[in-house]
Amino acid sequence: MLQTVYFTIAVSNDIFGTNEPAPSHKPVLRRIKDTIFSTLAFPMALFVGVTFWGIYAVNRELILPRAMDPFFPIWLNHVMHSNIVLFTLIELATSFRMYPSKKKGLTILCTFMLSYAVWVHYIYFRTGSWVYPILNALNWPLRIAFYVFSLIFICGFYSLGENLNKLVWSKEVESTVKSGKKKAK
Repeated sequence: MLQTVYFTIAVSNDIFGTNEPAPSHKPVLRRIKDTIFSTLAFPMALFVGVTFWGIYAVNRELILPRAMDPFFPIWLNHVMHSNIVLFTLIELATSFRMYPSKKKGLTILCTFMLSYAVWVHYIYFRTGSWVYPILNALNWPLRIAFYVFSLIFICGFYSLGENLNKLVWSKEVESTVKSGKKKAK
């Protein structure tokens, strides 16, 4: 869902906005696109892909039980958990963006993750069923440790995205930072 929202905004920006590294006036759509990609789309895509397939490799019953195969075929599984990583990496390599400050970026990401955890628990307390079977296999202390590890892991993906963006787009990042300093004077 998040990837669909992001790529819809990205296509809208491609049609109506600009992808120039340092436009004289950065449109709102472009700022939204850059912020969503850097703070949510990139780290979430990598987190979902790596954690899903990592847990699946150890014990698929903890993430997608075999009983779900008739309803969730393997091709759909790859669309949901593999393609998002591939397309997000392609997006990073083909479209320049400026990352927000690390504090702002991590605040947005951690707020999103906390909101998602609240939503998962709301569903559990309303239905008595966990959205992810792994949560049923963990007691509360291990569940909390799982959440803390997940938060640290996804923050690492945020930093990875920021560093890859700088590596791929170093000239553009440098010129944008310089033009921003000139405007600030």
